[in-house]
Amino acid sequence: MKRKLRMGMVGGGKDAFIGSVHRIAAYMDGLVELVCGSFSIDSQISKESGEALFVAPDRVYKDYKEMIEKESQLPEDVRMDFLTIVTPNFIHFAPAKMALEHGFNVVIEKPMTFSTEEALELQEIVKRTGLTLALTHTYSGYPMVKQAKAMVANGELGKVRKIIVEYPQGWLSRLSEREGNAGAAWRTDPKKSGKSGAMGDIGTHAAHLAEYVSGLKISELCADLSVVVEGRHLDDDGNVLLRFNNGANGVLIASQIAAGEENALTLRVYGEKGGIEWKQHDPNNLYVKLLDRPLQVYRTGNAYEAPYTLSSFATHNSRIPAGHPEGLLEAFGNIYRNFALTVSAKMNGENPTPEMLDFPQVAEGVRGMQFVDRVVESNASSDKWIKVD
Repeated sequence: MKRKLRMGMVGGGKDAFIGSVHRIAAYMDGLVELVCGSFSIDSQISKESGEALFVAPDRVYKDYKEMIEKESQLPEDVRMDFLTIVTPNFIHFAPAKMALEHGFNVVIEKPMTFSTEEALELQEIVKRTGLTLALTHTYSGYPMVKQAKAMVANGELGKVRKIIVEYPQGWLSRLSEREGNAGAAWRTDPKKSGKSGAMGDIGTHAAHLAEYVSGLKISELCADLSVVVEGRHLDDDGNVLLRFNNGANGVLIASQIAAGEENALTLRVYGEKGGIEWKQHDPNNLYVKLLDRPLQVYRTGNAYEAPYTLSSFATHNSRIPAGHPEGLLEAFGNIYRNFALTVSAKMNGENPTPEMLDFPQVAEGVRGMQFVDRVVESNASSDKWIKVD
């Protein structure tokens, strides 16, 4: 297939932060073009957004239902190939389900759905249709995160014993949802965000990163959630003790009231032979700490010689020469690129490579919703340790 994949978008209108991030990431490798959208529930904003993005006026739709119905009736060489959903949590499931049932692949913001029941239904539809769903757990797109995953999988740390992952933010240290902050307003509203605030928003990122890099699954957890800012309706701070399916234990911290912090996501994984450390504020570096050896620092884009070569997954997702920072947009772009390469390969009747398939999919979306359910259940239970499905 010698053409770009055609993307439609639900949400992401003008002045919507995450919509522009998705578009930048999708365009980064020249594999995707935006051809249609329903960019806002406000028809005027949607129209103006379409004009600003140079989308044909007849392909700016009043809502996602009209878009999916009309796009499915267009010739195959015109209609969209996939739908990107960049709306609040409660508007994820319906457009994703409708798109999949009309034959369109899907990219969706996390958490994947409003409830676990919706996530399981999407998983069944993906399985039945054979279509591809990508979930934008962005941090798994960084080259050094992929290097860490490969080193753990290759046994370079030995059996994993402990995992510590923390994600402190400070942007909700005040009651921002009452101060005109639209992003804060829906994230702290149980009717739009779901049963959890900080844990649903960023705790799911931390849990996914821990499982992605370690290759393990959280089997049990013990959670303590707090509403620190008076007047807020959902948790804005939480701590979770973790047990993994190989016997390892861990700690997960997610907070949006850590005043002064930005997006200080940090992961540490320790095995029998040593540990690794990666920080989102310092993404080009992976720190490797082995017993009886000096500290080693692996850096993105370097052509190291054996036995220190970077994995194929790290190099596949590195874009520029060593010494040039690769950040969030590039990591986001890696998810879109791998998704696009996978969809294109399947459309060509080819098997995607393991490197192409290395992006969060529907199973990770189900895991995220189960994590939120069990954290909330544990917090409310007198029997604090709860098994994770």
